[in-house]
Amino acid sequence: MAAVFLVMLYEYSPLFYITLIFLCFFVTTAVILGWFVWDIPVIIRNSEATESRARVQRKRMVQVKNPFTLEIINSSTASVTGGISLKSHCIEKCILTIYWGCSVHKFHEGLQKHVYCFRIKVPQKLEEAIDREYLHQETFLIEKQNDGEKFIQLPKYLTIKDFGNLPRTRYPLIALLTLAEEEDQDIYDIVSMVTVIHVPDEKYRLSCRILYQYLLTSQGHIYDLKRLFISVDETSLPAQLSSEAGLNKKLLEKFGTTEEELRPRKESSKDCVVCQNAPVNWVLLPCRHACLCDCCVNYFKQCPMCREFVRESFALVRAEEEVDAVKDGANNQTLEDIWEDLNEENIHNDANERFYL
Repeated sequence: MAAVFLVMLYEYSPLFYITLIFLCFFVTTAVILGWFVWDIPVIIRNSEATESRARVQRKRMVQVKNPFTLEIINSSTASVTGGISLKSHCIEKCILTIYWGCSVHKFHEGLQKHVYCFRIKVPQKLEEAIDREYLHQETFLIEKQNDGEKFIQLPKYLTIKDFGNLPRTRYPLIALLTLAEEEDQDIYDIVSMVTVIHVPDEKYRLSCRILYQYLLTSQGHIYDLKRLFISVDETSLPAQLSSEAGLNKKLLEKFGTTEEELRPRKESSKDCVVCQNAPVNWVLLPCRHACLCDCCVNYFKQCPMCREFVRESFALVRAEEEVDAVKDGANNQTLEDIWEDLNEENIHNDANERFYL
């Protein structure tokens, strides 16, 4: 039938119809190949397919030591009038400086001065950067390797019960941790840590929490601490949490899990959400999902968890580090370090950003 049809076309207008048929054939072929071969959604490809030609840029990460940690104690009882308890742990002697009612605009402007003007290594530099736009300031000395718990409260003579209506122009509380000894400032890459804390008051009773936490380096860089999102099971939580029988409810909420999810499994779970046969080792940016192994990361342009387009990625453990760890018989502490350094209160609270403009 096809041959007869072509002969009929050839008899009437061979050149025009033959050209038209070939043109339609090539266009149809290009469309089919473009949809089902070249740009097919990766999630329905065969696992043995060739790697994606458009490689996602991989960031090279360098491990640095953070000398500062800061957390809120009894956040449910904290308030502007009742005060707040902060617990800090520093591996060197440090200075904790508290600023009540710091200007939002001046604060972010001051952070940029750390990049372009001068390094904020001491409290005086931060005060200079924000033009002293705060209501009250306190300073505490934190001894080396000492878990210092400090109770902080606004003086009663200031008669401050709230920081105004929403949206606000002042952050309730900003905590600055800096190294006390000048020689320590030359040793560590991270020279200070700035923490923005929401403290509930009479006009805005959202529970006390850390809104932002920034690490400032001696090279003039600012790093915003954020959480990595990983699958939660017995292998992804720190070992000490999975082995303890009486887990604190607060810690369970901190890791976003429940007691049922912490029940031991019969077999060791592999974290990769695609192949289910290798541990997670790659973090995808900007969504920050840690869900792919060394093999599967080569096939994805979009995050398999949220479908966000992947702009960059970085490895939790480099291949050579894994080989050295096996040779030395050392335990891989990568996930534990992440959970120690990045807790629930280090996350941006996106729902509250609009309240502080």
